[in-house]
Amino acid sequence: MDNFTTSTGAGKTVIGTGVVSGVAYAEAVWIRPRPELPSSGQGVSPDQQVAEFERFQEAASNVSGRLETRAAGAEGNAAEVLNATAGMVKDRGWHKAVKKNINSGQNAEFAVVGATDKFVAMFEAAGGLMAERTTDLKDVRDRVIAELRGEPEPGLPNVKGEAVLFADDLAPADTATLDRTRIKALVTELGGPTSHTAIIARQLDIPCIVAAGSSLRDIESGTKVFVDGALGTVSTDIEETVAREKIEEYAMIAERIAQWRGPAQTKDGKKVQLLANVADGNAARIAADTEADGIGLYRTEMSFLSATEEPTIEEQAKIYGRVFSAFPSSKVVIRTLDAGSDKPISYANMEHEDNPALGVRGLRIARDNEALLTRQLDAIAQAAENREDDAPTWVMAPMVATTTEARWFANLCRERNLTAGAMIEVPAAALMADMIMPELDFVSIGTNDLTQYTMAADRLSSQLAYLTDPWQPAVLRLVKHTCEVGIRHNVPVGVCGEAAADPALAAVLVGLGVTSLSCASTAIAGVGSQLSLVTEEQCQQLAEIAVKSVGANAAREAVRDYLAQLDQ
Repeated sequence: MDNFTTSTGAGKTVIGTGVVSGVAYAEAVWIRPRPELPSSGQGVSPDQQVAEFERFQEAASNVSGRLETRAAGAEGNAAEVLNATAGMVKDRGWHKAVKKNINSGQNAEFAVVGATDKFVAMFEAAGGLMAERTTDLKDVRDRVIAELRGEPEPGLPNVKGEAVLFADDLAPADTATLDRTRIKALVTELGGPTSHTAIIARQLDIPCIVAAGSSLRDIESGTKVFVDGALGTVSTDIEETVAREKIEEYAMIAERIAQWRGPAQTKDGKKVQLLANVADGNAARIAADTEADGIGLYRTEMSFLSATEEPTIEEQAKIYGRVFSAFPSSKVVIRTLDAGSDKPISYANMEHEDNPALGVRGLRIARDNEALLTRQLDAIAQAAENREDDAPTWVMAPMVATTTEARWFANLCRERNLTAGAMIEVPAAALMADMIMPELDFVSIGTNDLTQYTMAADRLSSQLAYLTDPWQPAVLRLVKHTCEVGIRHNVPVGVCGEAAADPALAAVLVGLGVTSLSCASTAIAGVGSQLSLVTEEQCQQLAEIAVKSVGANAAREAVRDYLAQLDQ
């Protein structure tokens, strides 16, 4: 297994899932503990219930006010997360549930626990990304309970020097306000690569490891640790001089990355399109300030997650137009609505599915509601009319599994003069690529879901993070097969999953035959810089090493060893 602890003499190494590369050496500091939750509530008489609910409302107002103040001093994802957390504190449904509990005779603290448990159960039943948001709910609960008791707000400790922050699972409000001059790395026992912790760590460019497991608890505050975000390791047995040497080596790499200005190509001139993943117009504008050649994944559903009814064609076209305007003449790849599983949308999804990750999501939604899809395609076509004449506008469908689905979607796109493609994220689509690709103009591999379905492991599960690793050779073999078919049919094959953001894995993907890589805009320079140091033949050798490895960690380490030898 991958996530485990190894011991070396008096020291040990804990292995988790690295989500942000980088190295750090400092004392471990555990986050301040959460308040002890009440197991029962003192009786509140009917004549005290109004005052008790007002006490709760005042505490909630104080907590949300502090979060909003912190949001005003933040920016980007950090501000959004803080405002979202403040919104949860003010949520009417939660307040209503607390009031109901107080009116049944419970005191405010116990009423808060019961109301939160109700929503946690609902989120866990929904699964996926919703289940992962239970951390946010529990954080809100704990902050309000601490406020009701007059206790210090739980969360970040006071750090005087440099530190590596340890936690069971960081709350978004804590991650969003980290002082990166003092906190040099983040390590969590739980969490996943799509958690708020990972998202904000990427934005702050702080080395981050999640899903390190319960063995992380064996490392006490004050212990000097060396963190390698790329390998996902936390070591206590490294000499300080060696650690400092590694930090200096990484600083040189970081400087090289900062100076990279393109073009995106291998050392011997093999060109690779480097594109950005975005969720809205603001992210597209940020990406436009990087060396991105365009947008390789525009997640349209992210703009509609809170919508209670379907936006009109005109409303959608306006939203899409903001993304197009950031790259007026460059390639933009739009993914049609990928609602379902971890991103349920009220007007598109079924009320309940026992296993939503394997249910009616992505293109499958349109099977019984084709008009929902055609209206979105009409909106995309309308927004594309304002683009420059030669600007490529590509559209791809998520969760394509059969040739019939690919043909149907492609016909709908071509009726609107849109370039038609599909996501390869269902193993069946990869295995049937020779039948599916002739129907399409391009494909893009979504490594997050392809890994999840290939390994039969929920990609949001902390316990299964060692399986949902894009370095898994089984996944890379499916990528290789897809690329080989793409070459035969002259169909471009891109990758738009998290795998494309890992510089070493990006070199492997190019060696497998991938023609474009799309990742978070903050990762583009690191990927481009790495590709400039290797030839196409060396990428192919790296690919062969990876697909022949016995597991994800073995593949990662073997590839990095090879790259290290090239640097010598």
